[in-house]
Amino acid sequence: MAGELLASDAEDSWSHILLGWREVYYPAFAQMTEALRAGTNTALSRFPGDEPTLYQRLSRNPEVEAVFHRAMSAFTLRSVDALVGREEFRKVRHLLDVGGGDGSTAARLVSRHPGMRCTVFDMPSVSRLAEENSERDLPGVTLHPGDIFADEFPVGADAVLFSHVLEIFAAEQILGLMRKAYDALPDGGRVFVYGYNVSDDETTGIFGARLGLYFNVLASGQGMAYPARDYERWLREVGFREVATIGDLPYEHGLTLGVK
Repeated sequence: MAGELLASDAEDSWSHILLGWREVYYPAFAQMTEALRAGTNTALSRFPGDEPTLYQRLSRNPEVEAVFHRAMSAFTLRSVDALVGREEFRKVRHLLDVGGGDGSTAARLVSRHPGMRCTVFDMPSVSRLAEENSERDLPGVTLHPGDIFADEFPVGADAVLFSHVLEIFAAEQILGLMRKAYDALPDGGRVFVYGYNVSDDETTGIFGARLGLYFNVLASGQGMAYPARDYERWLREVGFREVATIGDLPYEHGLTLGVK
C-alpha cells in the first residue's frame, strides 16, 4: 500500500500531494492560532511579496509554485472523474476554464469529450506551467494568461467552468466573477461550479472545514467551502436560470449548474 501511494510518480500520486503539503500547507498551519486571533491570513508573511493571496506570491518562487500546483493537480485528479464524466458536458463545444491551473482538468475534459476544446484562463506564471505540460498531453487546450478579476473573460465559449476557484474568495468577488461569466456567454450558454460543499447548516464536511482553515490562515484570508445553496443563490442573482446542484460527489464535492 505504501508503495502504491507513495512510490509512484503518476500524475495523481500522493507523493506529489504530500510534498506540496510539506512545502506550503504544514508550515502555515503552525500559525493557525495566531491567524485566527488576528482574523487574517498571517501565515502568508512566510512568502515574500505584498500581494494579498498565496497564489500571487508563489509567482515569485517558480520552484515552490511548481511543487504547489503539482500537488493541487494530483489531488484534483483523484476527484475529477466525477466531473468530467457528467453528461452535461457532451454538448459543450468550447469551454472556458477560469482559474484552471496547470490544465489538468481541461486535459481530462477534452480527452473524455472529443468534440470539446478548452481555454484555460489563469495567471501568467501558472500558464507557463501549463505550457510546459501542453507539449506532452494537452491537445485541444489553449492558454489565456491574465487576471481573472482585472481582465475581461475571453469570448467565444459556450460554457464556463469554475473548478476549485470560487471558494477561495468572498461573496462580493464571487458575484463579480459570475457576472463576468454571464456577460461572456451566449444565450443558452452554461456555467459549471465544481468544488467542495459543506452542509447547508455549515456543521458537517471535514474536507471543507480543513479547506476553510487553509484559506483563512494562509491562502486568501477569506472564503470557505460554501454550501451549494449559496452558489445557487448567487447564480440566480446574476441572471442564470435552471440552476441546480448535483451533490454527494467524491471528497464532499458538488457541481452547481446554470443556463443563461
